Amino acid sequence: MTIYDELVARGLIAQVTDEDEIKELVNTGKAVFYIGFDPTADSLHVGHFMALCLMKRLQMAGNKPIALIGGGTAMIGDPSGRTDMRQMMTPETIQHNCDCFKEQMSKFIDFSEGKAMMVNNADWLLDLNYVEVLREVGACFSVNNMLRAECYKQRMEKGLSFLEFNYMIMQSYDFYALYQKYGCNMQFGGDDQWSNMLGGTELIRRKLGKDAYAMTITLLLNSEGKKMGKTQSGAVWLDPNKTSPFDFYQYWRNVDDADVLKCIRMLTFLPLEEIEKMDAWEGSQLNQAKEILAYELTKLVHGEEEAAKAQESARALFTGGNAANMPTTTLTGADFNEEGKIGILDLMVKAELVTSKAEARRGVQQGGVTVNGDKVADPFTAYEKTDFAEDFVLKRGKKNFRKVVVE
Repeated sequence: MTIYDELVARGLIAQVTDEDEIKELVNTGKAVFYIGFDPTADSLHVGHFMALCLMKRLQMAGNKPIALIGGGTAMIGDPSGRTDMRQMMTPETIQHNCDCFKEQMSKFIDFSEGKAMMVNNADWLLDLNYVEVLREVGACFSVNNMLRAECYKQRMEKGLSFLEFNYMIMQSYDFYALYQKYGCNMQFGGDDQWSNMLGGTELIRRKLGKDAYAMTITLLLNSEGKKMGKTQSGAVWLDPNKTSPFDFYQYWRNVDDADVLKCIRMLTFLPLEEIEKMDAWEGSQLNQAKEILAYELTKLVHGEEEAAKAQESARALFTGGNAANMPTTTLTGADFNEEGKIGILDLMVKAELVTSKAEARRGVQQGGVTVNGDKVADPFTAYEKTDFAEDFVLKRGKKNFRKVVVE
């Protein structure tokens, strides 16, 4: 099976232009491709996972990835799939986020000499002359066609600023610049980026001729993948200081039954033959599949040792075993009231399982909070310091756990 056939079999390819040429480049290791990442935080999250895994797969097949950091476009904002305008950041914040991205990407991509690149579009976008852009680039775009793009149609209802309207032109210019500077002949992106990507392909061909090699591919579930990064408690980050290896493991351990095999196929590096055998799994076997998914992805991001610890702790929750490796919240004397107690609502806030006492109260009233497996029915339940002498595992819903200890 060729690498392109494998991408299709894993459900990663949704739309392409010039499929025969794309197959030839990818299968012979001649693709120099880019995927863009907006540095809006100092950590990547699981919504970036599909792109990172795709880059790794293609690099393993001999192709060259370019991780494009949107340091320039981040100063404008991207209307794709959004209903509000993105907050602008300082150049210092953007650079810090870029540095963090490269460190995390290095777990997936080999950036040694000649094998991959990380570039920042601020290097060319910030030096552009406005009149030159209007003459050389703006003339290649039809406003009518741009307004037909879904990302703009959504924003038109509530107001689309001219600032944001330029985003498609800037992203298209990225591909044009990468083609000229680094021989980049292919771009990948989510299905929500399709219009912007086609703009880049069209710009190259109009400026450099129809024979210019410029290909586009979209990932089947990249927009859904972005949603994967959000849970009730916030984003699921790749940075262990933001999302612990245990919480990262638990996130994947608790995916829906309907999604587990799809995630294994798209995100893990297990052989397709092995995954196809799982297609017949059902019932309790799906829990085994979820463990496989969680372990493989945690190992990929945090290493085999952390993956093993997370799996051990997760299993301990259901068997009463040792929860030593579980994420831990430490209480101090100041967390207890004058009577030497701490209420369940305050405890949930302290453990960062909720963002407010009102949210904690709803969780208790809805029957979604347990301590050591026992449901907490009363929102006025309180605990003394001695209650934390042995394992004290606080759980909210199916996905969120904390071991609580006293300093």
